[in-house]
Amino acid sequence: MDLIVETTDGRVQGVNEHGVAAFKGIPYAAPPLGERRFRPPQKVEPWTGIRDARRYGNMAIQALNALNLPPELLPMVPLYGSEPCDEDCLTLNVWTSGLSGAARPVLLWCHGGGFLTGSGSSAWYDGGNLCRLDDVVVVTFNHRLGALGYLHLEDIAPGFEGAGTAGMRDIVAVLEWVKANIAAFGGDPGNVTIFGESGGGAKVSVLMALPSAKGLFHKAIIQSGPAIQMASRDDGTRNARQFLAELGLDAGREAELRKVPPQKLLEAQNAVQARVSSASFADRRRYGFNPVIDGTFFPGGPFAPAAPEVSADVPLMIGSNKDEMTLFQGHQPWVVGATFDNLPASMRPYLGERTGEVIAIYRQAQPKADAAEIGLNIIGDLGVRGLSLTMAERKLAQRAADVFVYLFAWETPVLGGRLRSCHTLEIPFVFDTVETAAITGSDRARLALAKTMAKAWIAFARHGTPGWPAYSTTERATMVFDLASRVENDPYSTERKVWEEKQ
Repeated sequence: MDLIVETTDGRVQGVNEHGVAAFKGIPYAAPPLGERRFRPPQKVEPWTGIRDARRYGNMAIQALNALNLPPELLPMVPLYGSEPCDEDCLTLNVWTSGLSGAARPVLLWCHGGGFLTGSGSSAWYDGGNLCRLDDVVVVTFNHRLGALGYLHLEDIAPGFEGAGTAGMRDIVAVLEWVKANIAAFGGDPGNVTIFGESGGGAKVSVLMALPSAKGLFHKAIIQSGPAIQMASRDDGTRNARQFLAELGLDAGREAELRKVPPQKLLEAQNAVQARVSSASFADRRRYGFNPVIDGTFFPGGPFAPAAPEVSADVPLMIGSNKDEMTLFQGHQPWVVGATFDNLPASMRPYLGERTGEVIAIYRQAQPKADAAEIGLNIIGDLGVRGLSLTMAERKLAQRAADVFVYLFAWETPVLGGRLRSCHTLEIPFVFDTVETAAITGSDRARLALAKTMAKAWIAFARHGTPGWPAYSTTERATMVFDLASRVENDPYSTERKVWEEKQ
């Protein structure tokens, strides 16, 4: 049977993937080439005939190891697909359980990789298993990254209005496309859940603060990607000046940026990004290439000093992984050689004058942990879990929508178990793609956990509740996902209090 759907821009033909209809590489905005570079996304030029939508579109321009993972981890963490990188990248992908019948909940995935790397075509993000598990529609997409998506030039040169938020404007264009077209794919435009991990969670955080996105989504999930504060105009301008200096473009020559080859832009971006200190991890969203708070499209926050009012009525699920930083820092010399004698020196760039106090609290709370574990747990809580719980509390303070909190605690056995419950590990469980995710190992017991988590995400998308009690500042009910998942009230409470009201 031909899988052909009529969209507002023209007809597209998909493919049947084991009982799921899949449509890939559908353009949602015009290619941002030439004079469109650095500009807000423009409408697609409608086409005649039937467009082939059986293959993913190009990935955004990016460095493929922008996160500096060691070689043994790169194949285990597929943040992107295998398509070419090109500026012509504004496409999306749809998986659906059916093209007719009742309107289905829509889960729209914002890929991770900071605002620098990644694509919606990663094997981890294949939406087919979610559609086979339940009657849903899954959408992934590509958008502009790095300098092409987040170079704040409008306070430097005319003609670059919106350049510092171009990538986020792309995502709003995706949401607008979904509103206009998803019913034709069997989805409900009135029940859209945005979800994302790491940088994808930060994108969800920002979307919750954008007036132009209001009403285009109805629930939100942030996985290990809290973003309380983004770059100010001054932050963005400083970053843009550094970028122009790398290219040797003096004042008055900014217009030449629209003619510089993409590879040259990427080289300058990498040089600027290399100077962003990892020690500023908890505040990292202000540095490098991130969405800029321009006061209009992106008015503020997103969660500072409070949760955004524009999304007050949107239920939120937010969580983190037990051992976030083993992925990024577990192989670093300071971890490999950590002792309790040298740990304070390693922690001081992160903790400053609180170093001794925080280490002492963690050692008392985790008496069996060695120095490396203590250090990794501290920076994981500083940069991810503590910020996530702060966001949960700020959302709760609005008294307008439920908040649900989880902690992913399953530990992978790969690489001798050193990754434990690392950053990104929950993604193949959420998508129920663990059988092809090397990072999860081969123990069949993990398969049931994947079904449990995928069903919880779908339940939240469908009904606004994932199946455990809502969070509160009294009980702090938290779903702990493991081989034996359970609800705990205020897990790791001693450690949580270290970061309370100190963000």
